[in-house]
Amino acid sequence: MTQKDGIFLMDAIDRRIIAALQENGRQKLGELADSVGLSPTPCARRIAALEEAGVITGYGARVDQAKLGLPVSVFISVELESQNRDALTQFERAVSRMEEVMECHLMSGNRDIILRVVVADLTAFDEFMEHRLMRVEGIRRMRSSFTLRTMVRRNVLPVG
Repeated sequence: MTQKDGIFLMDAIDRRIIAALQENGRQKLGELADSVGLSPTPCARRIAALEEAGVITGYGARVDQAKLGLPVSVFISVELESQNRDALTQFERAVSRMEEVMECHLMSGNRDIILRVVVADLTAFDEFMEHRLMRVEGIRRMRSSFTLRTMVRRNVLPVG
């Protein structure tokens, strides 16, 4: 596997390994090796190389947030007082400590930042806003949108 401009160049077998692990990260090495057309030892070497290169960043379970008592998803657009490096770093550091924040994206356009937050209910959201997010310095304006229904969610990147 080689790298060009920060992108790792993978062959078809590497891509099949990535696709298979995204679908089922718990499959046994022998099953994975069979499905991608390798024996277990070369398959394990390729997985190790993908991990070492940072292409595979970890393994985890996909969990139903509603069944964990966190059915409410909220997208919060945040406009900062200043968009300089220090302000962005301070904001990022603050929200990274908030377990309700599942994603934080620096955006282009008229919104500086988009957060995806999960909470149990509106009371929990109010508490999150009042006691956590609204206490972060440097926020000029926030707008919240509640998810009514998730229409598409993919956990598998297109590695085709």
